[in-house]
Amino acid sequence: MTSRSCPCGLPQTYADCCGRCHGGTAAAPTAEALMRSRYSAFVKGDVAYLLRTWHPRTRPARLELDPGMRWTGLEILETEDGSAFHATGTVTFRASFRGGSLHERSRFERVDGAWVYVDGEFLDQ
Repeated sequence: MTSRSCPCGLPQTYADCCGRCHGGTAAAPTAEALMRSRYSAFVKGDVAYLLRTWHPRTRPARLELDPGMRWTGLEILETEDGSAFHATGTVTFRASFRGGSLHERSRFERVDGAWVYVDGEFLDQ
């Protein structure tokens, strides 16, 4: 990843990729795109975006990120549904951080046409 590439792992710059979602000028068109933009929000410390893209029924009242956490990469392992033609979808991923990784299957739904994160299941490492 170059210093200009998006933290989500796609080759575009942050401004042309996840930065558009974070800034509100674009919406994630798929569950995978939302997953990538949420990962980038964790990297950037964008709590407002994380809360805004969390399903109202499962969203916490507040979210505090560990300022010492250093995310180092995202690998999408599998997607199921979650396209423009679906109302739900799942994304299985591995997010690496300094000292380890997080392996999760996340569930997404559309609310008022927009993809939101519902919840996730941690998988064996």
